[in-house]
Amino acid sequence: MERDRYVDFLRAWAIVLVVLGHWVITGLVRQPDGAITAPELLATVPWTQWLTLGFQIMPLFFFAGGCAAGGSWARARERGATVAGWVGRRAVRLLLPTGVYSGLVLVAVAVCAALGVDPVTLALVGWALAMQFWFLPVYLLVSALTPALYALHPRWGALAPAGTAGLALLVGVLDLAVGVPYVGALDYVLVWGVVYQLGFCLRDGLEGGGSRRAAVAMAVGGWSAFAALVAFGPFPVSLILVTGQDPSNTNPPSAAMLAWAVGQVGACLLVAPVMRRLLERERLWRAVRATGGVSMTLYLWHMVPVLVIAAAFYLTGLAPQPAFGSAAWWGWRGPWLLVLGVVLVAVVRLLVPLERRLASLELRLASPERLPASAEAGGPHADAGPRRAWRLWAGLGLSVWALTYFAGHGFAYGGRFPVWGAAGLAVGTALVLTAGGGGTGVRGRTAPGRTQEGALEEAA
Repeated sequence: MERDRYVDFLRAWAIVLVVLGHWVITGLVRQPDGAITAPELLATVPWTQWLTLGFQIMPLFFFAGGCAAGGSWARARERGATVAGWVGRRAVRLLLPTGVYSGLVLVAVAVCAALGVDPVTLALVGWALAMQFWFLPVYLLVSALTPALYALHPRWGALAPAGTAGLALLVGVLDLAVGVPYVGALDYVLVWGVVYQLGFCLRDGLEGGGSRRAAVAMAVGGWSAFAALVAFGPFPVSLILVTGQDPSNTNPPSAAMLAWAVGQVGACLLVAPVMRRLLERERLWRAVRATGGVSMTLYLWHMVPVLVIAAAFYLTGLAPQPAFGSAAWWGWRGPWLLVLGVVLVAVVRLLVPLERRLASLELRLASPERLPASAEAGGPHADAGPRRAWRLWAGLGLSVWALTYFAGHGFAYGGRFPVWGAAGLAVGTALVLTAGGGGTGVRGRTAPGRTQEGALEEAA
């Protein structure tokens, strides 16, 4: 099947905007006593919340991911793949690099805590290095639900995401209007699940022919609904979490976020034909492929350059210190982004050998040679995978819990080493890796070789 370059472009464009968005809203201030603080830009300078309309691009990850995953699961099912095998393979692709990154950060946290580093500073650094983690547990859950969600698609088509959207709105009402405790957490899966299911429709060519009218309706209707919900409803304009805002559009995803995501998907469908023609140009396509090839590295490691710059320029007092949020401060955003970009390129280059080792490890985990010979021949061990499926689901549960904890608390909440979070992620990842579900789930077949793609791209 020919690769859809537009799907790859959406993922690459999304990761670039995620990195730039986090860098733009991150501002450092050196206090008179030498301490470094990071005021919350969206709360300190409220007008900047409007900038989130341009930088909130996570719907594209779920949209492109649904498109790729729908095709992947359909092909795997035709080859006789098991649900656990297919889900396990995608979980491994996310958890391997995430586990390595988290492990290295946690080792650094443990060393710093043992050396008596200021707990406030350690907590700030731990939060900065985990601020992007909210996406990972949600994507793991939605990816694990792909076989069930895709089963609805052939029969119901676009009505399937419409039904999920109705459930999401009902949950939102129960959460905000009725006050049912904890029910709002369901919208993390339901809201993003809507966009993921729309990706199934993209695979079927939703942007072509008469469906162009549907794309216009989605763009106009979604963004109009967002404007109405912000202007006349209870929701803020910010599409990123702002401390003290209640309700929030992201914690959990709100009706306004759902409306914005639907509008964004509609806009993507409208520009798809033009973008596909542009992507026939090899220079642009090479840039997209290069970005996609390191997408997981960019996603996980892009806040490390901020710490490098903080140590090199802010702790030493070399960085200029205009008033936070002033015109001069914004003028320095250009050099700030440029220096961070240079450092990130160096970090990515340093991580190339590690990425290759992880790719090799993943390929070994996916190899059917891990199963006994009798399993490949359909012998007495042929059900070894199903018998070990409990490891996959238990491992996913623990990993989702641990990643959710880190997303909400950082790697050093209260300036302390997160014993339970670290243990949960370590045990959960180990269970997934040893579940026997890392392969295709098709016994007796050789797992396809993995190219040097980013895990965010391939996990979809």
